[in-house]
Amino acid sequence: MPSSHSAIVMAITVLVGKEAGFDSYAFAISFVFACVVMYDAAGVRRAAGKQARLLNKIIETPGLTGVQVQEKLVEVLGHSPLQVLVGAMIGIIVGSIF
Repeated sequence: MPSSHSAIVMAITVLVGKEAGFDSYAFAISFVFACVVMYDAAGVRRAAGKQARLLNKIIETPGLTGVQVQEKLVEVLGHSPLQVLVGAMIGIIVGSIF
C-alpha cells in the first residue's frame, strides 16, 4: 500500500537533516529530491498507468484498429496521493529512529 520510493527518500532526507543540520544545503537538496520523487510517484507515473489502461481498451476493441499487439501495456504504475503520504510518514518515522 505505501509508496516505498516515498519512504526511502523521506528517510534519507531526515537522516541528512539530522547529520548535516536541517538548515544545511545538503538537507535542502535532499528535500527537493524527495519532493520530485514523490511527485513522480503520485502524478506522472499514475497518469501513465491511466493512459496504458485506455490504450489497452482501444487495442482490444474489435474492428477499431488493425494493429496486432504482442503484449499489453503495464497498467499498474504510480501511487495514489494517500499511498505517497503514508510512505512519506513511514520514512520520517524510520529516519527519526535511526
